[in-house]
Amino acid sequence: MGVECFVTGGSGFVGQHLLARLTATGHRAWVLMRSPENVERLRQQVSRLGGDAASIHAVEGDISREGLGLSEADRQRVSSAAVAFHLAAQFTWGLTMERAREVNVQGALRVARLAASQHMRLVMVGGFMLQNLTYLAKVGVDIVCPENTHWPAVYSRVGGYEGSKLESHFAVIRYLQEADADYTIVHPATVCGHSETGHILEGQPLAELIRNLAQGRFKAVPGTDRHWLPVVSVDYLATMITCVAFDPSMANRQVLALDEGSANLQGMLEQLAKTLGVKAPRRHVAIRLIKWLLTIPGLAARFAISAESLNFIQTQRFDMNRSRQLERKYRLTHPDLARTLEKTARYVTNHLSH
Repeated sequence: MGVECFVTGGSGFVGQHLLARLTATGHRAWVLMRSPENVERLRQQVSRLGGDAASIHAVEGDISREGLGLSEADRQRVSSAAVAFHLAAQFTWGLTMERAREVNVQGALRVARLAASQHMRLVMVGGFMLQNLTYLAKVGVDIVCPENTHWPAVYSRVGGYEGSKLESHFAVIRYLQEADADYTIVHPATVCGHSETGHILEGQPLAELIRNLAQGRFKAVPGTDRHWLPVVSVDYLATMITCVAFDPSMANRQVLALDEGSANLQGMLEQLAKTLGVKAPRRHVAIRLIKWLLTIPGLAARFAISAESLNFIQTQRFDMNRSRQLERKYRLTHPDLARTLEKTARYVTNHLSH
């Protein structure tokens, strides 16, 4: 039986695939849109991705406005939703702390307040770095009492986008616990394209990495041969989010969506380079040195790379036991990663190249 859902960020990359999965499995979605007149374009895209366009409806609003900017009539419309999916965020490198906080932290809290007041379960997309406790401690997050964290110091270390993702995670959990409201958080790795079509949107970190490699901007491999960039296909992620959203046992739980079969970064670059018909970088350079070099005026723009993006390249491996349990429960399997990366690279080359 289908369930009514409320979705923020439905026009984004993961949002489009989530809407396709939700509606293909019989659910109906109210999508928060700044410009609801664009809903027909979204319906067409969701239909191309295998979803049911007729099950998508728009309500006007914005996570940066109080009460999400919902009219009373639209607030009544979405009150029938049992689950709120929060995917909206401003993603760009170089965000100021003030801007990142206003949109990504306060925006997430606004969605949480709506979900709690309407007795919806909030399903939020976090990020895999939130499951790396060593990293959190290193950048200054107080893991035991997150409310004691000096967030300006964290932002200065990781940048506006990542800082706001970390702060919003802990702020939303604290708020919902105090409100005695349910939540489920899915932490995806870096998202690659669809395993069959390679579909990915402009601005996605992996699309930028592929373009930089194709254009010869990768002169060396960041880190050592132990460093990797964890990834997950967008279709696996959308399926995982849909499964846990309606599972009573996943109330107030978190789960990683990450393909353990990811090669080290050098191996990934070699796979992509082969598809692109370019030479893969061979020698390694310390990430700390790269970050220092990127402080030289003009160098970051020349190589189209942000120091913030390097934080996601790491040596940490993760406890995947809960993810494996859910995969068995839902009969989920990751698509072949090498093939998915190949499809993604071809999609970027054929559809996104400038």
